[in-house]
Amino acid sequence: MAKKKAAENTIEEKLNGLYKLQQIDSKIDKIRTIRGELPLEVQDLEDEIEGLTTRLDKLKEENADLEQLVSDRKNMIKESKAAIKKYTEQQKNVRNNREFDSISKEIEFQELEMELSEKKINEAKANIEHKAEVLDAAKEKLDERQKDLDIKRNELKEISAETEKDEEKLMKDSDKAKKAIEDRLVVAYERLRNNSRNGLAVVSIERSSCGGCFNKIPPQRQIDIQARKKFIVCEHCGRMLVEPPEGKK
Repeated sequence: MAKKKAAENTIEEKLNGLYKLQQIDSKIDKIRTIRGELPLEVQDLEDEIEGLTTRLDKLKEENADLEQLVSDRKNMIKESKAAIKKYTEQQKNVRNNREFDSISKEIEFQELEMELSEKKINEAKANIEHKAEVLDAAKEKLDERQKDLDIKRNELKEISAETEKDEEKLMKDSDKAKKAIEDRLVVAYERLRNNSRNGLAVVSIERSSCGGCFNKIPPQRQIDIQARKKFIVCEHCGRMLVEPPEGKK
């Protein structure tokens, strides 16, 4: 019903509605500009901290695997030593050279296994030491980013607390103003706002120029805009050109 009534409004009433909507939305934009890039900075820091935390967890898992490898290899060395001791005892009771040679090969194999385990242990320890340095650096960076995030969150919280009520009221006013304007005009208005860096879809004449792109407006076109009898857009930027309601200049 409200939209049907809005469609029946005169051109001047529609222009007034669009101008009023733009004034409200511009105030909302101003509040959001005060907050600046803080919400994005907070989000970026949260994402970075999440990535650093994931990396730390992965490094810890890798270190745990290396520690397990060292433990397993140490156990293998103990088993090889026990086997060598057993084979050495068996060599004392061999009956022929063939048995002696066979046991000697087993001892040699166990010695090679011990050498391999020692090598793997040394490699793992070096890797653990390197990863410990990387882990410390990552922890330090994480702590720094967490401090930055706490500061940014507090800044955003303070600014939001100051502007939240005003923004909520203006958002309600904006919704109310849109309901008083027919859908096709609201769609056109929002498209212009989205395509504009400063969020201006409806502008007035300023010093004989468009209030959005500041290009000169021909005198006859200025007269048409001031008459408020039809919709007129800027030939250069496409914004709606409106003569402010009386007392709004």
